[in-house]
Formats: sequence, structure tokens, C-alpha cells
Amino acid sequence: MQNTSEKFLPIGTVVMLKEGKKRLMITGFCATQESDQGKMWDYSGCLYPEGILGSNQTALFDHEQIETVYHYGLIDGEEQEFMKRLNDYLANGMKADSANENQTDSNAENSTNENA
Repeated sequence: MQNTSEKFLPIGTVVMLKEGKKRLMITGFCATQESDQGKMWDYSGCLYPEGILGSNQTALFDHEQIETVYHYGLIDGEEQEFMKRLNDYLANGMKADSANENQTDSNAENSTNENA
């Protein structure tokens, strides 16, 4: 068991959340919830060792909520390349997406003003 400070742990990593009672295994990244599309969670996960028993049993959580790492998932070249692309997207792509949304909003507003 060890504490963690690095962001984006690999798929398959088993963690305990702060004030958690059951360990979780990381199954995905950058998850959203239908009821709150404005929030992007760092991770999705399932109960460990049970796994995914139903679609309504997915846990969504942020890196800061992790208290302890019990086991790290597989880290190989493919995983490292994916993490690089994920971090690049979050650093650059999200900014580009936000700029595109602002441009689209601005274009829609200009179009509305011209038609008025």
C-alpha cells in the first residue's frame, strides 16, 4: 500500500478513496454523468474484487479523492503512449474545445444581432 500524488493512474489500479469502505478498480478516464454533463470526473471504476455487476454500479471519482493505492495496473508502452495523448488532450485539446465553443457562441450571437 502506498499513497499517491501522480495524476492518472493506469487502468486496473486498485484504490481506496478517502473515507471509503470498499476498494475500487479504475476502469476508465474523464467520465461524465448524464445528469451532470458539466462535470468531468478523473476516473470511472468498479468495486474490487467484484467487478462490474451492472451498468448502475459504476463509481465516478477524482484523483484527489484517492487515499491509498493497493495495486498499480499494467504500465507498458501502449499505456504510456495513451497517457501522453490523454494529458496532451487535457492540456491543449480542452482549451481548443473551449475556444471553439466560445467562437461558436460568438458567431451565433453575431448572427442573432444581424437578424434583429
